[in-house]
Amino acid sequence: MKPARAAWLAVVLLLPVALLNYLDRQMLASMKFSVMADIPTIATEANWGRMLGQFKWVYAFLSPVGGYLADRFGRRHTICASLFVWSAVTWATGHVTSYDGLLLTRSLMGISEAFYIPAALALIADHHVGPTRSRAVGLHQMAIYCGVIVGGFGGFVADSPSLGWRWAFGACGVAGMAYALPLAFLLRDAPGSAIATTGPGSSLVRTARELLTNRSFILLVLYFTLPALAGWVVRDWMPAILKQQFGIGQGLAGVSATLYWQVAAILGALSGGWLADRWMRRHERGRIFVSAIGMSLIVPAVFGVGHAGTLAVAVAFLVLFGLGWGFFDANNMPILCQVVRPTQRATGYGVMNMVSISGGGFADWGFGAMRDARVPIDAIFGAFSGVAVVSVVLVLLIRPRPELTRELPSERGPAVRRSH
Repeated sequence: MKPARAAWLAVVLLLPVALLNYLDRQMLASMKFSVMADIPTIATEANWGRMLGQFKWVYAFLSPVGGYLADRFGRRHTICASLFVWSAVTWATGHVTSYDGLLLTRSLMGISEAFYIPAALALIADHHVGPTRSRAVGLHQMAIYCGVIVGGFGGFVADSPSLGWRWAFGACGVAGMAYALPLAFLLRDAPGSAIATTGPGSSLVRTARELLTNRSFILLVLYFTLPALAGWVVRDWMPAILKQQFGIGQGLAGVSATLYWQVAAILGALSGGWLADRWMRRHERGRIFVSAIGMSLIVPAVFGVGHAGTLAVAVAFLVLFGLGWGFFDANNMPILCQVVRPTQRATGYGVMNMVSISGGGFADWGFGAMRDARVPIDAIFGAFSGVAVVSVVLVLLIRPRPELTRELPSERGPAVRRSH
């Protein structure tokens, strides 16, 4: 198979995995009221927030481990094992009967899912060297947004007397386990990719030292983390927020909180990936500039969601948020490829996940506690908007490493401009 065809086949094979990766998470948010009614030991909003945070903290802690294993031993095995295990845990989630049981399954879900995203994005970056990298990552992220969209309909499934939330978790778990088997035979690591080395350059200590002394990598970690505080609250709490703010049903709230902004995120990821790949032909910071544009859209979007007086206005600002998020999300791994060596991509993304999702866990828990304390929504989202402003500044301070940019000779024509 020709390299270009193999590169796109790898992305296509990962699309169902990415969809399931976020569908299995998002369903719980859209089924919140059904789950809490069925498991009364959850009891409070703070406990619900703690449960959401529990998944993120476990996921975050193990993301660098999953990334390092993918860098050291190969992406394909890491991806397939992760899919099978988290799907088994998804199935088990549909059988829990207590809050402690739910905490346990969400923790196990965090362990298993932590290994997927760093390995998958690194595998895509290995296959797509140069002019298609942002588009390929954007297409993969599109499947994630589709998973969130499908998960947003979970409220209707949970409300259905003939189905219910337990059936949904069981069905998704079986589907994931079934797909893991053919995926193991069809998916391949990129030919000649710089992974699975055994020399001192791949040691955990050296990898950590290189990453933590890399100024641009630290800036990227902060940039990746700060907007995610609002992002996780939007994903996990927006169905409940819309239901309570505007007095609508659980099903409509789940769809309104996910469908429109995720469709916008799909458009943002595809157009932002295309624009970034085009801009890279003329400037080595093209992907950074596109990501900064996306973050600039998130600033008014988050502020507007918190101050919306009607459901229509809230949805409109969520659409703007989704468009900006797509620009941002499609370019994080491609920017990472410009600041860290190929043998550290999955580990680097794992570290980014660790810091970002840890913050997201505290944001979920803190948001639940603030809602119990009746802190106004507009004040909370106003603070998130200010954080997004800081993020725009951070990404513009990132400087690509020239030797890593030169790795992509086919990407940049003779008119390319360098930063000084």
